[in-house]
Amino acid sequence: MQTHNWTRQLAQSRWAPVAAFPVRLASVSRHNGRVLVTSVQWLFGSREHHNFAYRLTPRNLAHLAWWVSTVTSSPVDDVRVWLAENDADADLAEHIRLGVRSSARSGIADSEARYGRRVGWYALVRALKPQHVVETGVDKGLGSCVIAAALLRNGSEGAPGRLTGLDINPDAGYLISGSYATVVDLVLGDSLESISRLSHPVDLFLHDSDHSESHEHGEFLRVETQLAPGAMLLTDNASETDVLMRYAEETGRRFLFFQENPLNHWFPGDGIGAAWRP
Repeated sequence: MQTHNWTRQLAQSRWAPVAAFPVRLASVSRHNGRVLVTSVQWLFGSREHHNFAYRLTPRNLAHLAWWVSTVTSSPVDDVRVWLAENDADADLAEHIRLGVRSSARSGIADSEARYGRRVGWYALVRALKPQHVVETGVDKGLGSCVIAAALLRNGSEGAPGRLTGLDINPDAGYLISGSYATVVDLVLGDSLESISRLSHPVDLFLHDSDHSESHEHGEFLRVETQLAPGAMLLTDNASETDVLMRYAEETGRRFLFFQENPLNHWFPGDGIGAAWRP
């Protein structure tokens, strides 16, 4: 009882910050130590310099299953099956490995397939069965191949679809080949201009190009008239801007964000923002 009273008195005194400093320092040191270890491991064990790839923690994957279930009104058990399906896709993993190793960018990309939030894209495509997906910002094509794998699965079940990938970089999409290329149309040019020229209604739209707020908002404005009934909008930028959240409110849509938690990686993660009409 006397110890408790002494502790309470100390906590109320002007010396409380000084007394608490060693405890606070230990907490910060433990956290920064873990980040430092994973940072060093990544610096010497990875070749990536941007657009980092990693796996998600088991708990984060469990959260992702519920998130996809909520935004698509799909049974969570079905979503878990789709996530496991992607994880067990040895053909896709081998395609990524060979594609990176044979590319001119092999020195700045990892060949091991690690999809992060892109497994959520896979599950969304499996759940929604879109006929036309549009992805702005293709980069090397990792996400495009994940989406294409889901479209191929859908097609084998009688629900075919295609992906239109938009990128301004002529070197983009080098991983898109083989069977995955059979369901992907790669369009080079400014995404705002390319969206205006789309010839088929869009069922699922993913912004992952220029992440400035003006450009992101411009893409949603341009694609609005191109959307099929019940279409869903996604952004890879919701951890950095409120563009899609505000746009959802302005257009009478719902909005929900999934936050990544990378496994054994220094990067805190991005996420997926989704806007849809129920």
